[in-house]
Amino acid sequence: MNRHDPQTPYQPPNPDELGGTMPGGVPGRAFDPWTYRDDTGVTGADLVGYKVEATDGGIGKIDRCSYEVSASYLVVDTGPWIFGKKVMLPAGVVNNADHEERKVYVERTKDEIKSAPEFDENTYTDPVYRDKLGSYYGGLY
Repeated sequence: MNRHDPQTPYQPPNPDELGGTMPGGVPGRAFDPWTYRDDTGVTGADLVGYKVEATDGGIGKIDRCSYEVSASYLVVDTGPWIFGKKVMLPAGVVNNADHEERKVYVERTKDEIKSAPEFDENTYTDPVYRDKLGSYYGGLY
């Protein structure tokens, strides 16, 4: 297969062939932005009120969380960090939870989160918004 040949269909790179998995990825399985990974430690936990830590510092507290199959997310109240706005984080960006410290760690920087499609309380369940948000976060890998 020649990747420069216009007749050859595009095939995304296999993370296992690139020397490991992408962050948030599982060998042999594509990144799913709307599903918590098994190793995050969030299953069955009420995360509302937990602080959220990006890779470069705190971003706020969890205002709402969901465990819907293939549609899980966190809504984070950022407080003064970005002028009191809320952001929605797909479950797939969650790295782990520390229940003793009541913190959730996500695999994104503050700037990546700040640059995400804007959260709208009235349209966040809309499939078009979710596709846009999922593509944004999935495209960062």
